[in-house]
Amino acid sequence: MRNLQIDAPTKCFMVIKGIEKITLIDYPGHIASTIFLGGCNFRCDYCYNKDLVVRPHALPNISEEVILSTLSSRRHFIEGVVITGGEPMVQAAHLMEFIPRIRSLGLKIKLDTNGYFPDKIRQLVDAGLIDYLAMDIKAPLTRYAEITGVEIITQQIERSVQLLMSCGVAYEFRTTVWKNGFSHDDFLQMVTLIRGAEKYFLQNMYPFFTIQPKKEYRAMKKADIEPVVQLAKQYVQSVSLRGEW
Repeated sequence: MRNLQIDAPTKCFMVIKGIEKITLIDYPGHIASTIFLGGCNFRCDYCYNKDLVVRPHALPNISEEVILSTLSSRRHFIEGVVITGGEPMVQAAHLMEFIPRIRSLGLKIKLDTNGYFPDKIRQLVDAGLIDYLAMDIKAPLTRYAEITGVEIITQQIERSVQLLMSCGVAYEFRTTVWKNGFSHDDFLQMVTLIRGAEKYFLQNMYPFFTIQPKKEYRAMKKADIEPVVQLAKQYVQSVSLRGEW
């Protein structure tokens, strides 16, 4: 996690583990704060928020009231809030109640998700609670179980892709990459899956503090990813690099 403020344990309905008070990159076009939720249904080896995924119980909670007070004090110079994790959709029922409290401060909501819970995402969208959706494309569907570390129903991913592209909410897809992580055919399958999408970001992995540190996890160089960018541009309207290259 990046520069998180961690408060002492307190009563909490949402499992909130951290807040980054200012981010200029996590919500495109907006100055925002980022809220980190604990818990995730995936176990991606390369995840750098590993404590939120594998041991959220070991991190102190931050109460909803502390979060709302912090956001309220900053609402005159932030425009939105990013809700990330972990995987926020494992707490979708609580989000249905918590997000309106954030929006009452006049703040927009960006939701980060791994896309495995399309019905829950649909509920939040239909309730008018989401202004921007960001979904990870973890791998080609044929390698999803390998990369995420769990057995999954790949149709859930396909349904979420179609939901994002048809729901009328601003959205993006993004893929974390590392050196020799994916073949040309892997990338071709991924961009075919999101054919016609508005935005696709390729983000370099952070090779430290991952769930399963491995020697083969190395960041890519910009020259290495350029052929992938050119490939993706044949299928997606806008392709960009995010993070350090």
